[in-house]
Amino acid sequence: MLSIVIITCNSIEFVKASLRSVEAQEYRDYELIVVDNGSRDGTAGFIRSTYPAVLLVENDTNRGAAEARNQGINASSGEWVLTLDCDCALEKDFLLDISKAITALPRDTGIIQPKILRADKKTIYSTGIKLTYFRRFRDIGSGRPDGVSFASQKPVFGACCAAAVYKKEMLLKVKEATGFFDKRFFFLVEDVDLSWRARSNGYKAWYYPQAVCSHHGNASGTHRKLRQYLCFKNRRLLISKNDKRFFLNNILVSCVYDLPRILYLFMTNKYMRRSIRKSKGSLSGNKILVC
Repeated sequence: MLSIVIITCNSIEFVKASLRSVEAQEYRDYELIVVDNGSRDGTAGFIRSTYPAVLLVENDTNRGAAEARNQGINASSGEWVLTLDCDCALEKDFLLDISKAITALPRDTGIIQPKILRADKKTIYSTGIKLTYFRRFRDIGSGRPDGVSFASQKPVFGACCAAAVYKKEMLLKVKEATGFFDKRFFFLVEDVDLSWRARSNGYKAWYYPQAVCSHHGNASGTHRKLRQYLCFKNRRLLISKNDKRFFLNNILVSCVYDLPRILYLFMTNKYMRRSIRKSKGSLSGNKILVC
């Protein structure tokens, strides 16, 4: 059985479309879990009245995407878990194609990346995560037109958790005290961290283009400056966890790229300045998120 975990926060119209796309699937061997992160737009009430079979996890406040996914995974009973952002909609036969991928891909597969298109269904959102030598990360193919370049299965570093399938066995093996997804990330970069830990434990990630979905992106309307700050902070947490000697071994990279970026963000990003004041110089906390 496949467990589907949808996370949502004040995005009722998006979650309606996402649930309809799941309901329309011919493949039925799944359980559906929705984690509502403190919505105030009637999401929880809508799900209870319209989808009574859905397992609904309700949070009083926004605990972040990483912790919400952890809650959904903890409540799941399937051998594989499909994580979906609420603004993802599945194309026809998506679940059937994923079930085929589970049996067709190598046994050491721990993560499956479907083809994620943007809302126009013509442009790539992600076909997997690429991590560079300089520990920068990006969605493969992002912004490019869909076409033959994205039609073949291939191994990738990891998957974009807006729509990704994880082997439960792998999740249990790499789980930390901070969760399957490290809740300290709150959101952004937590999928890169999980993918890195999976690789370190001998699991592979595969891009499987036969399964297609679309993703609107930023359904919760998070401010651009907050996203910028989180990407900066979470990249440093990612490296400190998975490649502790990176900055020591790449002092020149730190001086040329990271130091100027710190100065730029301090001058232009209010979240950076607030975080430094609140944590007395430490960039490890997430208190800024509730300011």
